[in-house]
Amino acid sequence: MRATVIHAPHDIRVEEVRDPTLSTGADAIVRVVAACVCGSDLWPYRGVTATHEPHRIGHEFVGVVDAIGPDVHQVAVGDFVIAPFYVCDNTCANCRNGVSTSCLKGGWWGGDDKVGGFADGGQGERVRVPLADGTLVVVPGPVSDDEIPGLLTLSDVMGTGHHAALSAGVGVGDSVVVVGDGAVGLCAIIAAKRLGATMIIAMSRHPQRQALAREFGATHIVEERGDAGIASVRELTGGIGADRVLECVGTKESMDQALRSTRPGGMVGYVGVPNGGPELPIRQMFNRNVGVNGGVAPVRGYIEELLPDVRSGAIKPGLVFDLVLPLGEAAEAYAAMDERRATKVLLRP
Repeated sequence: MRATVIHAPHDIRVEEVRDPTLSTGADAIVRVVAACVCGSDLWPYRGVTATHEPHRIGHEFVGVVDAIGPDVHQVAVGDFVIAPFYVCDNTCANCRNGVSTSCLKGGWWGGDDKVGGFADGGQGERVRVPLADGTLVVVPGPVSDDEIPGLLTLSDVMGTGHHAALSAGVGVGDSVVVVGDGAVGLCAIIAAKRLGATMIIAMSRHPQRQALAREFGATHIVEERGDAGIASVRELTGGIGADRVLECVGTKESMDQALRSTRPGGMVGYVGVPNGGPELPIRQMFNRNVGVNGGVAPVRGYIEELLPDVRSGAIKPGLVFDLVLPLGEAAEAYAAMDERRATKVLLRP
């Protein structure tokens, strides 16, 4: 079977790899219907995160169950399923506490899953899913082709944007700033509107993404960065800053932008993968009573909540996919996102 393999920075190849096989009794084989490239995949692609040896990559996919082990009871052959960007049993103490990303038995796609060897990457024709009962979420059929982009966002970016909004405590009537106009930031706008925010300021300098931000619910666009961007936010918010700020990038500059855009007593919800040296200025936060909350998003716990709104069309996060390519063109998918020619790329095996 074919799958995407990263060899080195800017070296993505689609290669023949081993077919997945059942090995633990609690696993399943999923035939991938759609996968995608994540902004966090760009860190190794750009060389910010080291690639020590070639390995499979990708962690967002939806598909159809082809086979299950004898200990799998919650999913069946033929089910259409959503796979979150990590493996979890959904029953351990951390999962029950709402932090399934810290599952005591779980792991990450493309890494050591702790329960049966090396986990497959998500950008391939088929994937072995460990802990299938806990990891996979069944979508009741039939599933139409036009639903697939929206369902695929529930594997990561929609749930991650939702986590940013929840972490910041977004509520009815709040003013919200979203730092980052990638797929996660755009989904954070959806989440903020869904939770009742009335002013949503998107920080974006990209015309196509600005248009999508407005379609998703942004009421204002701020193109400036640094001191000028903060001044624009304060001008829009009565001189004090926003109630809630959602940080969806993960760099030192984006965290500084988020903290200084927050009003005294406000909260930053952060979900940007921290690969750019973000720092927390404790004295500044202390003096202004600004809080910070967030981290890696436990999206498995949000899928069932968000699924009805995606399927009904109440929210349309699938619009973040502005380029669809066959799996064989994965290298172009990475290049398009790296060069900001695409917001998010959907791959069809």
